Amino acid sequence: MVRPSKRSHSEARIKTRLPGNIMRIHYIRRRPKHAHCPVTNVKLHGVPRLRPAQLGKLGKTQRRPNRPYGGRISHKALSNAIQAKVLEQFSKQ
Repeated sequence: MVRPSKRSHSEARIKTRLPGNIMRIHYIRRRPKHAHCPVTNVKLHGVPRLRPAQLGKLGKTQRRPNRPYGGRISHKALSNAIQAKVLEQFSKQ
């Protein structure tokens, strides 16, 4: 009998052939959705679709883009924020 937690379809089912020509079902967690920008709601490029355990095994440069706020907000939102900050500083002078 299957464990009750495995009956839902929150885990993907993969048929695997084991030694001795036995077919078994292996359960794996599904891949998460793409990371998205909280400001513009667009997909963040350069951020892998991995579960947190696998993401922690990657190197720092493979987890996110190497720029300020990389992997947190999109490049468009960052450029808009920088432009607003610069305009604010020039308007004070």
